[in-house]
Amino acid sequence: MPVHLTRRGFLAASAGAAAMHPFSLRAQAGQAHLRLMETTDLHVHVWPYDYYADKEIDTVGLARTAALIEDVRAEASNALLLDNGDFLQGNPLGDYIAYERGMEEGQAHPVIAAMNTLGVDASTLGNHEFNYGLQFLERALAGADYPVVSANVVTTMGKTPTEDETLVPPYVILDATVTDGAGEARAVRVGVIGFVPPQIMQWDRQHLEGRVEVRDIVEAARAYVPKMKEEGADLIVALSHSGIGPAEHEPMMENASVPLAAVEGIDVVLTGHHHLVFPGPDYEGIEGVDAEAGTIHGKPAVMAGFWGSHMGLVDLLLERDGEGWRVVEAEVEARPIYLRDEDGEVTPTVESVEPVLQSVADEHQATLDYVRRAVGRTDAPLHSYFALVADDPSVQIVSNAQIWYISQMMQGTENEGLPILSAAAPFKAGGRGGAEYYTDVPAGDVAIRNVADLYLYPNTVRAVKVDGATVREWLERSAGMFNQITPGEADQSLLNPDFPSYNFDVIDGVTYRIDLSEPAKYGAEGEVANPDANRIKELSFEGQPIDEDQEFIVATNNYRAGGGGSFPTLDGSNTVFEGPDTNRDVIVRYIVEQGTVSPEADANWTFAPMEGTTVIFDTGPRGTRYADQVEGVEIEPLGEAEGGFYRYRITL
Repeated sequence: MPVHLTRRGFLAASAGAAAMHPFSLRAQAGQAHLRLMETTDLHVHVWPYDYYADKEIDTVGLARTAALIEDVRAEASNALLLDNGDFLQGNPLGDYIAYERGMEEGQAHPVIAAMNTLGVDASTLGNHEFNYGLQFLERALAGADYPVVSANVVTTMGKTPTEDETLVPPYVILDATVTDGAGEARAVRVGVIGFVPPQIMQWDRQHLEGRVEVRDIVEAARAYVPKMKEEGADLIVALSHSGIGPAEHEPMMENASVPLAAVEGIDVVLTGHHHLVFPGPDYEGIEGVDAEAGTIHGKPAVMAGFWGSHMGLVDLLLERDGEGWRVVEAEVEARPIYLRDEDGEVTPTVESVEPVLQSVADEHQATLDYVRRAVGRTDAPLHSYFALVADDPSVQIVSNAQIWYISQMMQGTENEGLPILSAAAPFKAGGRGGAEYYTDVPAGDVAIRNVADLYLYPNTVRAVKVDGATVREWLERSAGMFNQITPGEADQSLLNPDFPSYNFDVIDGVTYRIDLSEPAKYGAEGEVANPDANRIKELSFEGQPIDEDQEFIVATNNYRAGGGGSFPTLDGSNTVFEGPDTNRDVIVRYIVEQGTVSPEADANWTFAPMEGTTVIFDTGPRGTRYADQVEGVEIEPLGEAEGGFYRYRITL
């Protein structure tokens, strides 16, 4: 059953006066200005802190977003704050609560405590709310001082959505009070309904199968919106934890916000899930979407970035229409908590709100202790000093974790049973980053903060379906890392300084050699520069030459799967799985589950022999500790090089 309640004020009242919005100034008798604020994809980021890097940062944190919310409440008294989901998981604070402290009955979850402090009026569930299981979710939500709604997660499915028993209430009707242009207080009933991607049944099958089912987002909306109108909702706001995607509705689509906005009766769409910003250029050129005005099918919509980076704001000028209200004008923006200049320098636009920080201060400190403490062990040192010249343990552990994760995600899908490979690249490998810019985690205990050393970027996991011929071309593009080498000559420079190490993908699960006597097939921008070149030799799968027609699943990240690096055929069209988890989170989970990992390089790739030929390369000086452990290549030290590097020779 829906819940009816009166909106609470912000517990830490905002201070000071601010300029009134034009809608407030222009409102006449029978007209009122209502402001809707959105947070989305917080992923437990309350403090402005990067727990992986173990340092304060200015680009995240609900405590910073809270300052923007205070400003809006000061500008206009008629304001509602709505959260669009993915609040419960996504950084080490969330993992500390789930895996270390636990959630016993009666305990407060820190992100819920922070949102209580901030005075959230309603929220919906995102897909990450299910990552820790239903019991954990239930206990976390029990501490919320606001309703949490979701219309398409069902415990008992009826003949129609309105006959379902849902996991949480499908919607809520908020009784808000607004002041019209004549100064008269009036009631506005705001219906809030929530939706989550149906793909939760795939992403969290182990927690959900046999316990809940899901409805299609648009199907559920079409059923519930008329019911909400019958119960007196003047306005209906859709909390769509679903991205802005195709205009055409397809059953059980993940990113359904565009067809959802077309549902009759919905007035405003608050979106999320994509970790992008709307209005803005991220969504230019999509049918039904005005990326500048911030509308979808003419209705105001907003997406407030992620991790507290923005606050979404929808300003509505309402007018009495008979016994109810209608929207006569709207403005939309996503307000940032920081600005970034052309050089990448970040300037914060707000300071943290102290009551929000203090609401989770104890858990924040406990998380710092947690990330600095071992969560597992490694039998082998994890370093990248030789990652560009030989198979490497720091890349190996990423591949091991990706294969472990994607193997689970493919179960029960049409791609179950296809061989799974993994593509991973060394991110910290010297170059312009300097002689200290290398991964270096010694054998022994591994702490969560070490994962940032292994995987620099907050990419999310993807899987693509490709054939053997594409695997070969993928590796040909990666082999642009190396200069062409003349057979029989001594001490030629091996590494191409203009080729970024993050584009040097090693594909685990196949074996191959790289023939440096051939030119690179692909140029700097991924164009075919030497069509007859063939650097990849002896490419084999399970000991046999690879079948170029055989299908493979390759675990990778969203950057590569979506076309990053201009790899042949990788443009998003062959993506078969878009994971909700970051690659970093997957590595942490893998280490926690394994307890002790043994990411020893298996030398699945080497250079093809070239008699009488040597090459030289530079790496970090601390690599001397591991030089005698490099597999598959014969190297010898030559001494110090320019820029603080250390030089080695390889005999091919």
